[in-house]
Amino acid sequence: MNCAYFGSCGSCTLYPDYQRQLETKLRKFSSLFGTQPQVFSSPQSHFRARGEFGIWHRDGKVSYTMYGITGGRVAIQECPIMLRPIFAAMPKIIRRVQEDTILLDKLFRIDFLSGLSKETLATLVYHKRLEKKWAKAAQELSQELGLHIIGRSRGQKIVLGQEYITEELPIGDGIYRYRHYEGSFTQPNPYVNIKMIQWALEQSKDFGGDLLELYCGAGNFTLPLAQNFDKVLATEVSKTSIKAAKENRALNRIKNIEFVRLSAEEVAQALRGEREFRRLQNIDLKSYDFRTVFVDPPRCGLDDATRAVVKEFENILYISCNPDTLKRDVEALQDTHEIVDLAVFDQFPYTEHLESGVVLKKIRH
Repeated sequence: MNCAYFGSCGSCTLYPDYQRQLETKLRKFSSLFGTQPQVFSSPQSHFRARGEFGIWHRDGKVSYTMYGITGGRVAIQECPIMLRPIFAAMPKIIRRVQEDTILLDKLFRIDFLSGLSKETLATLVYHKRLEKKWAKAAQELSQELGLHIIGRSRGQKIVLGQEYITEELPIGDGIYRYRHYEGSFTQPNPYVNIKMIQWALEQSKDFGGDLLELYCGAGNFTLPLAQNFDKVLATEVSKTSIKAAKENRALNRIKNIEFVRLSAEEVAQALRGEREFRRLQNIDLKSYDFRTVFVDPPRCGLDDATRAVVKEFENILYISCNPDTLKRDVEALQDTHEIVDLAVFDQFPYTEHLESGVVLKKIRH
Protein backbone atom coordinates (compact mmCIF):
# COMPACT_ATOMS: atom_id res chain seq x y z
CA MET A 1 0.00 0.00 0.00
CA ASN A 2 1.27 3.44 -0.91
CA CYS A 3 0.45 6.09 1.69
CA ALA A 4 2.11 9.49 1.88
CA TYR A 5 1.52 9.65 5.64
CA PHE A 6 2.96 6.31 6.72
CA GLY A 7 5.43 6.86 9.54
CA SER A 8 3.77 10.07 10.71
CA CYS A 9 0.05 9.16 10.95
CA GLY A 10 -0.65 7.01 13.98
CA SER A 11 -3.41 4.98 12.33
CA CYS A 12 -0.91 2.51 10.85
CA THR A 13 2.08 1.47 12.94
CA LEU A 14 3.63 -1.61 11.30
CA TYR A 15 5.77 -2.07 8.20
CA PRO A 16 4.37 -0.57 4.99
CA ASP A 17 5.10 -3.92 3.29
CA TYR A 18 1.96 -5.98 3.86
CA GLN A 19 3.52 -9.44 3.89
CA ARG A 20 6.24 -8.41 6.34
CA GLN A 21 3.79 -6.91 8.83
CA LEU A 22 1.56 -9.99 8.64
CA GLU A 23 4.52 -12.31 9.24
CA THR A 24 5.50 -10.23 12.27
CA LYS A 25 2.07 -10.71 13.81
CA LEU A 26 1.97 -14.42 12.94
CA ARG A 27 5.29 -15.08 14.67
CA LYS A 28 3.99 -13.49 17.86
CA PHE A 29 0.70 -15.41 17.68
CA SER A 30 2.37 -18.75 16.93
CA SER A 31 4.80 -18.34 19.83
CA LEU A 32 1.85 -17.66 22.13
CA PHE A 33 -0.06 -20.80 21.13
CA GLY A 34 2.83 -23.04 20.12
CA THR A 35 1.29 -23.93 16.76
CA GLN A 36 0.79 -22.52 13.27
CA PRO A 37 -2.83 -21.44 12.65
CA GLN A 38 -4.77 -21.17 9.42
CA VAL A 39 -4.12 -17.69 8.01
CA PHE A 40 -6.73 -15.49 6.34
CA SER A 41 -5.23 -12.31 4.89
CA SER A 42 -6.76 -8.95 3.96
CA PRO A 43 -6.72 -6.82 0.83
CA GLN A 44 -3.68 -4.56 1.09
CA SER A 45 -5.64 -1.32 0.68
CA HIS A 46 -9.23 -0.02 0.70
CA PHE A 47 -10.40 -2.53 3.29
CA ARG A 48 -11.75 -0.45 6.18
CA ALA A 49 -15.49 0.27 6.37
CA ARG A 50 -15.52 2.92 9.10
CA GLY A 51 -13.28 5.72 10.28
CA GLU A 52 -13.22 8.89 12.37
CA PHE A 53 -11.28 11.92 11.19
CA GLY A 54 -10.68 15.16 12.99
CA ILE A 55 -11.00 18.45 11.10
CA TRP A 56 -8.13 20.93 11.19
CA HIS A 57 -8.90 24.60 10.60
CA ARG A 58 -5.73 26.46 9.67
CA ASP A 59 -5.00 29.63 7.65
CA GLY A 60 -8.52 29.69 6.27
CA LYS A 61 -8.31 26.10 4.99
CA VAL A 62 -9.42 22.76 6.38
CA SER A 63 -8.03 19.26 6.19
CA TYR A 64 -8.58 15.91 7.85
CA THR A 65 -6.36 15.02 10.79
CA MET A 66 -5.27 11.88 12.60
CA TYR A 67 -3.27 11.41 15.77
CA GLY A 68 0.45 11.40 15.00
CA ILE A 69 2.58 8.33 15.62
CA THR A 70 4.70 10.31 18.13
CA GLY A 71 1.86 12.50 19.43
CA GLY A 72 0.06 15.63 18.26
CA ARG A 73 -1.98 15.76 15.07
CA VAL A 74 -1.11 15.05 11.43
CA ALA A 75 -2.96 16.75 8.58
CA ILE A 76 -4.00 14.32 5.82
CA GLN A 77 -5.86 14.66 2.54
CA GLU A 78 -6.68 11.00 1.97
CA CYS A 79 -6.63 7.61 3.68
CA PRO A 80 -6.00 4.59 1.41
CA ILE A 81 -7.06 2.01 4.00
CA MET A 82 -10.68 3.22 3.70
CA LEU A 83 -13.15 1.45 1.42
CA ARG A 84 -13.27 3.05 -2.03
CA PRO A 85 -16.64 4.80 -1.54
CA ILE A 86 -15.24 6.58 1.54
CA PHE A 87 -11.88 7.21 -0.14
CA ALA A 88 -13.70 8.86 -3.06
CA ALA A 89 -16.05 10.88 -0.83
CA MET A 90 -13.38 12.32 1.48
CA PRO A 91 -11.90 14.97 -0.87
CA LYS A 92 -15.33 15.89 -2.23
CA ILE A 93 -16.74 16.56 1.23
CA ILE A 94 -13.75 18.56 2.43
CA ARG A 95 -13.80 20.66 -0.76
CA ARG A 96 -17.53 21.30 -0.47
CA VAL A 97 -17.29 22.16 3.24
CA GLN A 98 -14.45 24.58 2.48
CA GLU A 99 -16.79 26.47 0.12
CA ASP A 100 -19.73 26.74 2.54
CA THR A 101 -19.29 28.67 5.79
CA ILE A 102 -22.51 27.17 7.21
CA LEU A 103 -21.12 23.64 6.88
CA LEU A 104 -17.61 24.68 7.89
CA ASP A 105 -18.26 26.71 11.04
CA LYS A 106 -17.32 24.82 14.26
CA LEU A 107 -16.99 21.50 12.40
CA PHE A 108 -14.45 19.36 14.29
CA ARG A 109 -14.92 15.74 13.15
CA ILE A 110 -16.33 13.65 10.30
CA ASP A 111 -17.12 9.95 10.75
CA PHE A 112 -17.62 7.63 7.79
CA LEU A 113 -19.43 4.32 7.46
CA SER A 114 -19.71 2.25 4.29
CA GLY A 115 -19.71 -1.33 3.06
CA LEU A 116 -19.43 -3.65 0.10
CA SER A 117 -22.91 -2.46 -0.89
CA LYS A 118 -21.20 0.94 -1.52
CA GLU A 119 -23.90 2.71 0.48
CA THR A 120 -22.18 5.43 2.53
CA LEU A 121 -23.01 7.55 5.56
CA ALA A 122 -21.09 10.59 6.82
CA THR A 123 -21.60 12.08 10.29
CA LEU A 124 -20.55 15.72 10.68
CA VAL A 125 -19.87 16.62 14.32
CA TYR A 126 -19.94 20.25 15.53
CA HIS A 127 -19.17 22.51 18.46
CA LYS A 128 -22.38 24.47 17.83
CA ARG A 129 -26.12 24.03 17.67
CA LEU A 130 -27.31 23.09 14.19
CA GLU A 131 -30.04 25.30 12.71
CA LYS A 132 -32.33 25.04 9.69
CA LYS A 133 -29.72 26.72 7.45
CA TRP A 134 -27.29 23.94 8.27
CA ALA A 135 -29.89 21.25 7.49
CA LYS A 136 -30.60 22.85 4.11
CA ALA A 137 -26.90 23.04 3.20
CA ALA A 138 -26.27 19.48 4.40
CA GLN A 139 -29.27 18.18 2.43
CA GLU A 140 -27.80 19.72 -0.72
CA LEU A 141 -24.45 18.07 0.06
CA SER A 142 -26.18 14.73 0.59
CA GLN A 143 -27.96 14.91 -2.76
CA GLU A 144 -24.86 16.15 -4.57
CA LEU A 145 -22.63 13.32 -3.33
CA GLY A 146 -25.26 10.58 -3.09
CA LEU A 147 -24.68 9.66 0.54
CA HIS A 148 -26.55 9.84 3.84
CA ILE A 149 -25.58 12.62 6.25
CA ILE A 150 -26.10 12.96 9.99
CA GLY A 151 -25.35 16.15 11.89
CA ARG A 152 -24.37 15.95 15.54
CA SER A 153 -23.69 18.44 18.29
CA ARG A 154 -24.09 18.22 22.04
CA GLY A 155 -27.59 16.87 22.73
CA GLN A 156 -28.58 17.11 19.07
CA LYS A 157 -28.81 14.68 16.16
CA ILE A 158 -30.20 15.51 12.70
CA VAL A 159 -30.65 12.64 10.25
CA LEU A 160 -30.75 13.45 6.53
CA GLY A 161 -31.75 10.33 4.66
CA GLN A 162 -31.33 7.47 7.13
CA GLU A 163 -29.16 6.66 10.14
CA TYR A 164 -27.86 3.35 8.81
CA ILE A 165 -26.42 1.71 5.73
CA THR A 166 -27.53 -1.66 4.42
CA GLU A 167 -24.50 -3.88 3.94
CA GLU A 168 -24.53 -6.86 1.57
CA LEU A 169 -22.15 -9.75 2.21
CA PRO A 170 -21.79 -12.62 -0.31
CA ILE A 171 -21.55 -15.76 1.81
CA GLY A 172 -21.82 -19.22 0.28
CA ASP A 173 -24.47 -19.18 -2.42
CA GLY A 174 -26.39 -16.23 -0.98
CA ILE A 175 -26.28 -12.57 -0.03
CA TYR A 176 -26.79 -11.57 3.60
CA ARG A 177 -28.07 -8.08 4.30
CA TYR A 178 -27.33 -6.12 7.45
CA ARG A 179 -28.40 -2.73 8.71
CA HIS A 180 -25.36 -1.02 10.21
CA TYR A 181 -26.40 1.91 12.38
CA GLU A 182 -24.31 5.03 12.80
CA GLY A 183 -22.31 4.89 16.02
CA SER A 184 -22.89 1.17 16.69
CA PHE A 185 -20.32 -1.61 16.48
CA THR A 186 -19.72 -3.20 13.09
CA GLN A 187 -16.90 -5.39 11.84
CA PRO A 188 -14.40 -2.90 10.33
CA ASN A 189 -13.06 -5.05 7.46
CA PRO A 190 -15.87 -6.62 5.38
CA TYR A 191 -13.50 -8.69 3.23
CA VAL A 192 -12.00 -10.42 6.26
CA ASN A 193 -15.39 -10.52 7.98
CA ILE A 194 -16.68 -12.71 5.14
CA LYS A 195 -13.73 -15.07 5.69
CA MET A 196 -14.44 -15.24 9.43
CA ILE A 197 -18.10 -16.08 8.85
CA GLN A 198 -17.27 -18.72 6.24
CA TRP A 199 -14.69 -20.28 8.59
CA ALA A 200 -17.27 -20.42 11.41
CA LEU A 201 -19.80 -21.99 9.03
CA GLU A 202 -17.37 -24.66 7.90
CA GLN A 203 -16.28 -25.48 11.44
CA SER A 204 -19.84 -25.87 12.74
CA LYS A 205 -21.50 -27.60 9.79
CA ASP A 206 -21.80 -30.97 11.57
CA PHE A 207 -22.39 -29.80 15.15
CA GLY A 208 -26.18 -30.12 15.04
CA GLY A 209 -28.58 -29.31 17.87
CA ASP A 210 -29.10 -25.72 19.01
CA LEU A 211 -26.74 -22.78 19.30
CA LEU A 212 -26.29 -20.24 22.10
CA GLU A 213 -24.49 -17.05 21.03
CA LEU A 214 -23.14 -14.45 23.44
CA TYR A 215 -22.10 -10.93 22.35
CA CYS A 216 -24.09 -11.33 19.12
CA GLY A 217 -24.05 -7.64 18.13
CA ALA A 218 -26.36 -7.00 15.20
CA GLY A 219 -26.31 -10.63 14.10
CA ASN A 220 -23.15 -10.59 11.99
CA PHE A 221 -22.37 -14.27 12.64
CA THR A 222 -25.81 -15.27 13.88
CA LEU A 223 -27.69 -14.98 10.62
CA PRO A 224 -25.46 -17.24 8.48
CA LEU A 225 -24.76 -19.68 11.34
CA ALA A 226 -28.48 -20.30 11.82
CA GLN A 227 -28.44 -22.63 8.80
CA ASN A 228 -26.24 -25.09 10.73
CA PHE A 229 -28.53 -25.40 13.77
CA ASP A 230 -32.13 -26.24 14.60
CA LYS A 231 -32.61 -23.17 16.82
CA VAL A 232 -30.46 -20.22 17.88
CA LEU A 233 -30.67 -18.08 21.00
CA ALA A 234 -28.49 -14.99 20.52
CA THR A 235 -27.83 -12.44 23.27
CA GLU A 236 -26.32 -8.96 23.46
CA VAL A 237 -26.41 -6.15 26.02
CA SER A 238 -26.72 -3.22 23.55
CA LYS A 239 -30.30 -2.08 22.82
CA THR A 240 -29.26 -0.60 19.46
CA SER A 241 -27.57 -3.83 18.40
CA ILE A 242 -30.55 -5.99 19.38
CA LYS A 243 -32.88 -3.66 17.48
CA ALA A 244 -30.67 -3.97 14.39
CA ALA A 245 -30.34 -7.74 14.85
CA LYS A 246 -34.11 -8.18 14.79
CA GLU A 247 -34.38 -5.98 11.69
CA ASN A 248 -31.60 -8.00 10.04
CA ARG A 249 -33.39 -11.26 10.87
CA ALA A 250 -36.46 -9.92 9.06
CA LEU A 251 -34.39 -8.61 6.11
CA ASN A 252 -32.98 -12.10 5.59
CA ARG A 253 -36.24 -13.94 6.35
CA ILE A 254 -34.68 -16.23 8.93
CA LYS A 255 -37.14 -17.93 11.29
CA ASN A 256 -35.10 -19.99 13.78
CA ILE A 257 -33.34 -17.21 15.77
CA GLU A 258 -34.42 -15.51 19.00
CA PHE A 259 -32.56 -12.30 19.88
CA VAL A 260 -32.65 -11.24 23.54
CA ARG A 261 -31.05 -8.28 25.30
CA LEU A 262 -29.01 -9.93 28.04
CA SER A 263 -25.43 -9.58 29.20
CA ALA A 264 -23.20 -12.65 29.29
CA GLU A 265 -23.45 -12.61 33.10
CA GLU A 266 -27.26 -12.54 32.93
CA VAL A 267 -27.27 -15.46 30.49
CA ALA A 268 -25.16 -17.42 32.96
CA GLN A 269 -27.65 -16.64 35.73
CA ALA A 270 -30.61 -17.63 33.56
CA LEU A 271 -29.11 -20.93 32.47
CA ARG A 272 -28.36 -21.86 36.07
CA GLY A 273 -31.85 -20.86 37.19
CA GLU A 274 -30.47 -18.24 39.58
CA ARG A 275 -32.66 -15.44 38.20
CA GLU A 276 -35.77 -15.03 36.10
CA PHE A 277 -35.85 -12.32 33.43
CA ARG A 278 -38.93 -10.70 31.92
CA ARG A 279 -36.97 -10.47 28.66
CA LEU A 280 -37.05 -14.30 28.59
CA GLN A 281 -40.70 -14.71 29.54
CA ASN A 282 -41.72 -15.94 26.08
CA ILE A 283 -38.69 -18.19 25.67
CA ASP A 284 -38.54 -21.72 27.08
CA LEU A 285 -34.87 -22.30 27.82
CA LYS A 286 -35.55 -25.94 28.65
CA SER A 287 -36.76 -26.56 25.11
CA TYR A 288 -33.29 -25.88 23.68
CA ASP A 289 -30.84 -28.67 22.94
CA PHE A 290 -27.72 -26.51 23.33
CA ARG A 291 -24.63 -28.31 22.08
CA THR A 292 -22.63 -25.32 20.80
CA VAL A 293 -21.82 -21.89 22.20
CA PHE A 294 -20.43 -19.07 20.07
CA VAL A 295 -18.64 -16.16 21.74
CA ASP A 296 -17.12 -12.99 20.31
CA PRO A 297 -16.27 -10.98 23.45
CA PRO A 298 -14.59 -7.57 23.81
CA ARG A 299 -10.81 -7.32 24.24
CA CYS A 300 -11.02 -8.27 27.92
CA GLY A 301 -12.23 -11.75 26.94
CA LEU A 302 -14.54 -13.91 29.06
CA ASP A 303 -15.17 -13.34 32.75
CA ASP A 304 -15.08 -16.18 35.29
CA ALA A 305 -18.84 -16.73 35.24
CA THR A 306 -19.00 -16.92 31.45
CA ARG A 307 -16.04 -19.30 31.26
CA ALA A 308 -17.86 -21.56 33.73
CA VAL A 309 -20.96 -21.53 31.50
CA VAL A 310 -19.20 -22.26 28.21
CA LYS A 311 -17.42 -25.22 29.82
CA GLU A 312 -20.78 -27.01 29.85
CA PHE A 313 -21.07 -27.04 26.05
CA GLU A 314 -19.87 -29.79 23.78
CA ASN A 315 -18.55 -27.31 21.18
CA ILE A 316 -17.11 -23.84 21.71
CA LEU A 317 -16.63 -21.42 18.81
CA TYR A 318 -14.58 -18.44 19.99
CA ILE A 319 -13.73 -15.34 17.95
CA SER A 320 -11.21 -13.08 19.66
CA CYS A 321 -9.73 -9.64 19.02
CA ASN A 322 -7.04 -10.12 21.69
CA PRO A 323 -4.69 -13.15 21.48
CA ASP A 324 -3.54 -12.64 25.08
CA THR A 325 -7.01 -12.95 26.62
CA LEU A 326 -7.85 -15.76 24.20
CA LYS A 327 -4.78 -17.65 25.45
CA ARG A 328 -5.88 -17.11 29.05
CA ASP A 329 -9.41 -18.33 28.36
CA VAL A 330 -8.27 -21.38 26.38
CA GLU A 331 -5.94 -22.37 29.23
CA ALA A 332 -8.86 -22.09 31.66
CA LEU A 333 -10.87 -24.47 29.44
CA GLN A 334 -8.15 -27.03 28.75
CA ASP A 335 -9.26 -29.40 31.54
CA THR A 336 -12.55 -30.00 29.77
CA HIS A 337 -11.91 -29.05 26.13
CA GLU A 338 -9.22 -29.41 23.47
CA ILE A 339 -8.42 -27.22 20.46
CA VAL A 340 -9.44 -28.78 17.15
CA ASP A 341 -8.90 -25.74 14.93
CA LEU A 342 -7.11 -22.40 15.22
CA ALA A 343 -7.18 -19.54 12.71
CA VAL A 344 -6.09 -15.91 12.43
CA PHE A 345 -7.82 -13.21 10.43
CA ASP A 346 -5.86 -10.06 9.52
CA GLN A 347 -8.74 -7.67 10.02
CA PHE A 348 -6.47 -4.77 11.02
CA PRO A 349 -3.57 -4.57 8.55
CA TYR A 350 -0.60 -2.31 9.41
CA THR A 351 -1.42 -2.47 13.13
CA GLU A 352 -0.43 -4.94 15.85
CA HIS A 353 -4.03 -6.10 16.25
CA LEU A 354 -4.97 -9.56 15.04
CA GLU A 355 -8.35 -11.28 15.06
CA SER A 356 -8.36 -15.00 15.73
CA GLY A 357 -10.73 -17.94 16.01
CA VAL A 358 -10.56 -21.22 17.89
CA VAL A 359 -12.79 -24.30 17.96
CA LEU A 360 -12.78 -26.36 21.15
CA LYS A 361 -14.48 -29.70 21.67
CA LYS A 362 -15.24 -31.41 24.95
CA ILE A 363 -12.74 -34.10 25.85
CA ARG A 364 -14.26 -37.58 25.98
CA HIS A 365 -13.06 -39.59 28.95
